[in-house]
Amino acid sequence: MKVDAGLPNKLEGIADKVKKLEAAGYDGVRTAEMNHDPFFPLLLAAEHSSKLEIATSIAVAFARSPMNLANIAHDLNAYSKGRFTLGLGSQIKPHITKRFSMQWGAPAAQMRELVLAMRAIWANWYEGEPLQFVGKHYKHTLMTPAFTPENKEFGAPKVILAAVGPKMTEVSGEVADGMIIHPFSTLPFIRATTLPAIEAGLAKGGRKRDNFEISYSPMVVTGRDDAEMAASKKAITERIAFYGSTPAYRGVLESIGVGELQSELNAMSKQGRWQEMGTLITDDILAEFAVVGEPNEIAPQMLKRYGDFADRTSASFPISDDQQRQEIIASLRAG
Repeated sequence: MKVDAGLPNKLEGIADKVKKLEAAGYDGVRTAEMNHDPFFPLLLAAEHSSKLEIATSIAVAFARSPMNLANIAHDLNAYSKGRFTLGLGSQIKPHITKRFSMQWGAPAAQMRELVLAMRAIWANWYEGEPLQFVGKHYKHTLMTPAFTPENKEFGAPKVILAAVGPKMTEVSGEVADGMIIHPFSTLPFIRATTLPAIEAGLAKGGRKRDNFEISYSPMVVTGRDDAEMAASKKAITERIAFYGSTPAYRGVLESIGVGELQSELNAMSKQGRWQEMGTLITDDILAEFAVVGEPNEIAPQMLKRYGDFADRTSASFPISDDQQRQEIIASLRAG
């Protein structure tokens, strides 16, 4: 199992951070689109490392056009000499329409088209194919030599999608190079919904699982002492409650028989009771979403629960002991 580290999106200190992560044995670094741009830190990561794979996990797809994404992904992949992976997610309707002021349609169908549109653009750049992509959501029919990148040695980057629901998951299997399983997932949901949908998508696209990378980063509760454990538990229960308030994720809660909790969390979120929401996450619910244990128990638990399907992880390990963190990484990579 490959192990990635999350990369802060603030540009200051990225160079030193990346060097330390590469020396610590991580396989890659990933950025998330939160309160800063997800692409700029990866440019610095590429510059200050030689082996680390770099990826967005995720960038918001529908905030950009296929051409925007094709250009950015090309530049990062070319500059990093083939180490970049474009990780995309759809976000949810309120963010797309109210935060990004973009159109919202059928997200799974639109994501499928967006990926295929990018691949058509890249086929034009790298293989000389005529650019003639006409779909319901996107249309790309113009490309001139002046706008074609010249540094094409490393070809197209890999594309992976983040998904929760079966429709988007199936799209991942059909058109992407891999999938990021949302951390708000339970093992029953993954086995009953996620993995079968991936297989359906692979079959639809005439593709094989061997060429498809699944990344899963479970939530982790651990620490060196009671205080660290308590702080870790509090942070994760609040995170579970935050995700659980989203109507689109109700099916995940239903997979462990607590679907009604979604309505309660959603109502509390609208009242701004964010910290209080975490108190509704019982130890039994926590155990369904998170790996909980002493630092030396984390890797064995992760491998036992997820090792048969997860090819890589970017789980954070909330401990301050660097040696313990490196032992976890080594165990996961060996497993």
